[in-house]
Amino acid sequence: MHAPHARLMRLATRAALAVALTLVLAKAIAWWLSGSVSLLAGLTDSLLDSAASLINLIAVHFALRPADEDHRYGHGKAEALAGLGQALFIGVSAVLIGLQGIERLQAPQPLEAEGVGIAVMLLSLALTLALLGFQRKVVRETGSTAIHADSLHYRSDILLNGSILLALLLTRFGWLQMDAIFAIGIAFYIFWSAISIVRGAVAVLMDEALPSEVSQHMHQLACAVPGVLGAHDLRTRVSGTRWFVQLHLELPGEISLSEAHAHCVAVERAIREHYPRSEVLVHADPPEVVRH
Repeated sequence: MHAPHARLMRLATRAALAVALTLVLAKAIAWWLSGSVSLLAGLTDSLLDSAASLINLIAVHFALRPADEDHRYGHGKAEALAGLGQALFIGVSAVLIGLQGIERLQAPQPLEAEGVGIAVMLLSLALTLALLGFQRKVVRETGSTAIHADSLHYRSDILLNGSILLALLLTRFGWLQMDAIFAIGIAFYIFWSAISIVRGAVAVLMDEALPSEVSQHMHQLACAVPGVLGAHDLRTRVSGTRWFVQLHLELPGEISLSEAHAHCVAVERAIREHYPRSEVLVHADPPEVVRH
């Protein structure tokens, strides 16, 4: 892991936790003053965001540890485990919000201090948008699974906070049931976000291969190296921010071991130049042992 990437990932986890804790305090005050169930949904979501971001911070710290004797491929899958933990928190949040919304839908209540709630939701939108912009930069540069999962559920917060803001505005004009209706809709959206995070985390834990177009490009890069007759048995998998690539090269049988090694190094370098996060393991085969 490059030092700048590690620094970005740590900074992103700390920023997410700081934003979540700030919004917990602001939404708690606004809910206490207004009694809005949609604001309570937002508070519940922010509490779970805080817990999820704390888990994320710990997981990223662990995932960035270098490989050791017991973990020769590193600790990158800790990020996927953190994603599953986040999905659990988000799923529980969705269920609680849905139940609260149904209860309030059956017994609508007028809200108080809507102005405070509206101000808090505007603050929430501004902070979340700023955090998402930073997380997008980090994911683009590092490919972090954990930061991407964190970004997904903060992206859902944009819709959540916007919906709460709209609900408060409509309630202010006498549409009392809109507060509960929006809370129920938010619950369904959050639950769907949890399912998306689970899918991504499971793909990493099950050693899902890289997209076929990436593997094909790697195969082309290997075959384009001078002296290489062909390549086969290319296998890929993802662990955290690292890509593990294995392939067999077809090399002339009469070349020396030193020459074969030089070809393998050239192929590894060619792939890593295009995909810097790759760890490439190359095996050399003479043509007579290759089965077509």
